[in-house]
Order: sequence, then structure tokens, then C-alpha cells
Amino acid sequence: MGMRIYQNIEAMNAHRQLSVNESNLSKSIERLSSGLRINRAGDDAAGLAISEKMRGQIRGLKQATRNAQDGISLIQTAEGALTETHAILQRVRELAVQSSTDTNTDVDRGELQKEVNQLLEELDRIANTTQFNTKNLLDGSFDGKFHIGANEGQSISLAITDMRSTNIGEATGKGYSTVSSAAVTKTDFADTNSETFTVAVGGNDITVNLDQTYGDVAAVASAINSQLAGSGVTASLDDTDKLVFTSNSEFTIAPGTSIAAGAGAAAEVDVTTGALLSSLNVDPETATIGGILTQADADSAITAINNAIEKVSAERAKLGSYQNRLEHTIANLGTAAENLSAAESRIRDVDMAAEMMDFTKNQILQQAGVAMLAQANQAPQAVLQLLR
Repeated sequence: MGMRIYQNIEAMNAHRQLSVNESNLSKSIERLSSGLRINRAGDDAAGLAISEKMRGQIRGLKQATRNAQDGISLIQTAEGALTETHAILQRVRELAVQSSTDTNTDVDRGELQKEVNQLLEELDRIANTTQFNTKNLLDGSFDGKFHIGANEGQSISLAITDMRSTNIGEATGKGYSTVSSAAVTKTDFADTNSETFTVAVGGNDITVNLDQTYGDVAAVASAINSQLAGSGVTASLDDTDKLVFTSNSEFTIAPGTSIAAGAGAAAEVDVTTGALLSSLNVDPETATIGGILTQADADSAITAINNAIEKVSAERAKLGSYQNRLEHTIANLGTAAENLSAAESRIRDVDMAAEMMDFTKNQILQQAGVAMLAQANQAPQAVLQLLR
């Protein structure tokens, strides 16, 4: 190798290696100080895209957990109010039982009726004013969704039944014989529980099940006729669009009364039993019957109150099952978020121990590069020895 001074190849080589080492050392310092292996897309383009998608899922799962917790809070608010509704109904039942015995005078029953009225008004006040985040819960208006996933469509629906006295207490049926088609709305025939009644004709009992949503009375009649086919009993609409039953022989609708129908005769049948709880609220100052003002009325009221208690119990049980479901949902969301965070960490986060090894290596290489560059810069000075 000749001695050249115009181009110091050794110094150029040492400088290039030193630049590489400084760049690597700078990246190591950045990763160690940030804790991230990927600080910009250039560090790992594919890894950045994958980890950002995972981050979106993780944050979505965490928000879904909070949504589910809010859902539980809403359910607990409604269920807590129904606890008081139950307590009110138990007291009203107690008063009805007390009024059912003839050791009481009419004046006594009037005083008992006053307490019943106040309790029923409080029951309605609770149903009308129980709210969560300004949303009414017990007046029949709440029908919502809880979004419990990180992605579109991952939600569950909850509808809370109207818990006012005007909607509870009825034993069965929906007043098929008294609702005209013009007044029917879709919810008039909507019920999560199967509606059934029995038609007895010719010694045979036929159970009719109405267990879905019907748009109008005509649809109800059609559903009934499909199940009564061949029995001789037919359901139809009269000239006022009310549901009537026709038969050539005697038949019985239960709940209901025996109907002796001649050929072609029609009779309205009300398949509803029991009374709405609101019917028990009568003014003892102006009325002498109704509510629990007589022995017979009080005796009948017990059944209506029992039906109301059962409906409230069913609604509380439904709310409790939703709460349990959401608690399991929260546990599952937590597990999913944890596992996805671990996967995202493997892509995005730096291994501190491994990076410290690289940092130490790059630090030593930088120091060595500086020393070698200094040596390379000294090498051309040997030419001066030839000039002496």
C-alpha cells in the first residue's frame, strides 16, 4: 500500500462506521427513553399498522367495559325502585286481606281504602319518576341497547315493562274482544310471555297460544283460527271490528263463561281475568263499591294484587338476569383486553434488557470509532518523515 495524503481512505472508513454507530446509538437511546420498539413508521411499518389496529380494539374493549358497568348501574336503579314497588304491593295486599273479613264495618273499610289509594299513587309516582341519567325507567318508555363490544353491532337490548298501576294486576289476556282494529298499535299484542286460553267444544279442550307480536285484531283472529281449525269454533271480527267467536254448538272459553250458541250466532268473549291495579284506587267519600270497600271487592282485589306482585317479580328477575349477564360480560371484556394488550406489547414495546445490550455495544463501538478516526487522521503525518 502506498502512502497517499490527498485521500485518507482509513479516515473515511472510520468516519463512515462512526456515523453508523452514532445512528444506532441514537435509536437505542430513543427506544430506552420511550420504552417503545416502534417510535415511527420507519421502525417497523407493518408492526405499526398492526399495533395501531390492536390499540383501537383495546380502547374499545375498555370503553365497552365501562358501558357494561353503566348498564349495571341503570339496572340496579330500576331494580331498587321495584324493591319499593314490591313493598307497596305487599302492604296493599295486607290491607285487602284485612278488609276481606266482615269484622270490619264500612267505615273501617273506607279508612283502609284511603291508605290503599295513597300507596297506589306512590307506586305510580315511583314508576313515573325513577330515572337514570334523565331517562325514565319504569313508565314503559325505556327500550335501549347497551354497547358491550369494541366493534359495530356488539350490543344487547333491554326493554323494561311499564310498572304503573295502569299496566299491572291483569292475570291473562289483552282484551281481545274489546279493542277495535282502528285503535290497535303494534305493542297492544306484544308480550314476552305466551298468552294462552282454552276452548272447550264437544268434550275436547283446545289450547290456543298467542306468543308473538300481532299488528291488529284481524291478525289475532287469523292466529286463533289456525289453531281452532276443525273444531267448529271460528274467530272473526264483527261490524265494529271486535273479536267474536262463532260455533254451531255449545262451547266454553276459559277463562270465560259457557256460551250456548245456535247456528250462526256470535258472542263476544273477553279472555281477560283479574283487574288492573289502578281499578283498586277509588274515592271512599263518593263510592260505596270498588277497591276494597266491600268484602267481595276486597276478596277479588287479592287476586289482582297477587297478579301485580307476580308481574313485578318477573320484571325484577329479568333485570337480575341481565345484571348477571353484564357481570360476565365485564369479566370477558377484561380478559380480552388483557390478552390483546399483551399481543400489542410484543409488537410495539421494547425489550429493555435486550436493548440495553445493544446500547452498550453501540456505545463501545462509538468510542472505538472515535479513537480509530483519530488514529487514521494521524497516519498521513508519517509522510513528513520522508521530507527530512
